[in-house]
Amino acid sequence: MILMKFMVEIFTVFLNCITFTGTGDWCLNAMSTYVILYETPRYGACHFSLSFWNSSKKAKIPLKEPKWIDELHQKQPLNDLDAVILAMNSATASKMVFERHVGSSRSFTKLSIICRLIALVWQLLALSMASLSTIFYIFLQFLHSLLSFGSQSWIYTASKRLFNTTWINIQIRCGQILFWPILLQDNDLRSQSCVEYAEKAALHKHSMWSSLAVDLLLGNLIGFSLLFNAESVCLWVLDFANDPTNELLRTGCVWLMGVPAGFKLNTELAGVLGMISLNAIQIWSTLWFFVDSLLASLVKGLAILGILFGMTVPAALVRDMIVVVMLHVSTLHWMISLLYSQQIQALAALWRLFRGRKWNPLRQRLDSYEYTVKQHIVGSLLFTPLLLLLPTTSVFYIFFTMMNTSISLICMLIEVIISIIHATPYIKIVLWLVRRRRFPAGIWFEIVSCHSNSVNSPEIVSLDKISSPSKNSLHQENISGRSHVLVSILHSNFLTIGQIVIPHYRQVFTRVSRSYFARSAYGVLTGKRISSTLGTKLPSTMPWMLIPYKEYWCLCRNSILACMPKCECHLFQ
Repeated sequence: MILMKFMVEIFTVFLNCITFTGTGDWCLNAMSTYVILYETPRYGACHFSLSFWNSSKKAKIPLKEPKWIDELHQKQPLNDLDAVILAMNSATASKMVFERHVGSSRSFTKLSIICRLIALVWQLLALSMASLSTIFYIFLQFLHSLLSFGSQSWIYTASKRLFNTTWINIQIRCGQILFWPILLQDNDLRSQSCVEYAEKAALHKHSMWSSLAVDLLLGNLIGFSLLFNAESVCLWVLDFANDPTNELLRTGCVWLMGVPAGFKLNTELAGVLGMISLNAIQIWSTLWFFVDSLLASLVKGLAILGILFGMTVPAALVRDMIVVVMLHVSTLHWMISLLYSQQIQALAALWRLFRGRKWNPLRQRLDSYEYTVKQHIVGSLLFTPLLLLLPTTSVFYIFFTMMNTSISLICMLIEVIISIIHATPYIKIVLWLVRRRRFPAGIWFEIVSCHSNSVNSPEIVSLDKISSPSKNSLHQENISGRSHVLVSILHSNFLTIGQIVIPHYRQVFTRVSRSYFARSAYGVLTGKRISSTLGTKLPSTMPWMLIPYKEYWCLCRNSILACMPKCECHLFQ
C-alpha cells in the first residue's frame, strides 16, 4: 500500500513537471525535453509566487555560456506562466482537501496518542480563552450601557472632545476584542483551492489576534511596572510638570521683559506681554496644586487600562493628558501668534500701499491702485510704530513657539508609536523567522544537467547552477536534427524582513502629506498655529456587537477549535 502511494506521488510529480514545462515540440527528426523538478507546494511549508523581486541573483552565471542558452533566449517566452504557477499551487491544495474530507469519516480510534493529546490541549485552550473572552465581553457590554445612558450629558461630550485620541483607541480595542472570534472563522472556500490563497487568508485571519496579543502583553508589562513603582512615577511626573513651568516659562518671561541677548526691546510692550504670561502661569500652578492629590490615582488608572486594553490605550491617554497639562503654554502661544500674525499682515498691507498695489481677493493677485495723500499719511503713521514693535513681538512669539513645538513633537512621537504598534505584522515576522519559505517572491532555476545529441557527435554539458530569476527565462526548444534533454530544479526567492514590514509602515503615513513640514514651516513664519497631530492612519473602528453571552462563548470556542492543526496520522496507515 505504501509502495503504491509512493509510485502515485512520483507519477504526480512527473505529470506536474510535464504540465509546468509543456514538454518540448515534437518534429520528424528530433525532440527537445525539459524536465523541471520542484517541491510540492503545501500549506505551511512552501509555495511559488511570481511577484517582483529586486535583489541579487542566487547564483552567478558562468562567463562563457553554452550555445543552447543563447538559443533559449531567442525563443518566444511562455505567456501563461502565471496560470502554470497557479495550477501548481492549486493541485496539492485540492488533493489535501479531498484527503481531509475522506479521512474525517474514519473513526477517531485510529488516531495516535500524540494526536489525542494535541486535541485535548486544544480543547482546554479553547475553553479557557472562550471563558476569558466572555468575561471581557460582559465587562465591555456593561461599560457600553453605562456610557449610552450618559451620552447626552455635557460632561460626556466635553470629555470625548478633550480625550479624542483615547476615545478612538478604546473603540478600536473594544472592536478587536469583540470581533476576533468572527474574523478567526474559516469561511473562505476560495482560499482552500490554492496554497497561495490559503497562506494569504491565514495571514489576514491571524493578523488581528496577534496584534491584540502583543499589545496586551506590552500593556501588562508596563501596567504592572507602574503599579509597583507608582510613587516614583508620581514624583517624576511632578518634576516633569513643574520644571518647564518654573525653570523655563517663568525664567524665560522675566528674561524677555529685560534685555534678552543684548537686544533693546520696547519696555512697555514687553512688560505687558510678560505680566500676562506670568499671570497665566501662576493660575496654572494654582490649579496644578489640586491635581497633586489625584496624581497617584491617575497613575494607577493608567496601569489598569494597560493591563485590560493593552499599551495603545494608556499611551493615547498620556498624549491627551500632555495636551491638557500644557494647556497654558498652548493658550499663551495662541495669544502671541494671533498678535504676531495680525502685525505681519498689517505691515504687508501697508507696504503694498507704499508700492501702489492692492491685493485682489477675488482673483488672488496684486492689482495696481491709486491711493490718496491722506491714505499715504495714515499708512506712514501706522507703519512706523508697527515696524518698531515687531522685534518685541517676534521675541515673545519665537519663545512660545519653541515651547509649543516641543510639546507638539512629543505628542506626534506618541501618535507614531501607537500607529506602529497597530500596524506591525507580528505574525508575519514570527513566521518569517521560523519558516522563510512561506514568503516567496519570484522563481529561479538550478540547471542540473544538459544532454545534447546531434547527428555528427554528441555534446554533453553539465552545470552546477544557472540562475534565471525572470518569468521569461523558460522557453521551448526545437532544432532540426538535434535533441536536447535539460534537467533543472525550480527554486523560490524569498522576501526580506524589510520587504514584509515596510509596506505596513507606509500605510501608517498615507494620510500625511509630503508638504506637511513645508506648510508647518510657512505657518511658523507667518504666525499660524500648526497642528499637534501628524494624522497617521489607525485601524478602522468596528460596529458594536450585541449577542447573548452563551452564544458569544460558543463562538469563541468554535473559532479556536477551527484553528486546531489537522492530525494526519491516519493518512499514512
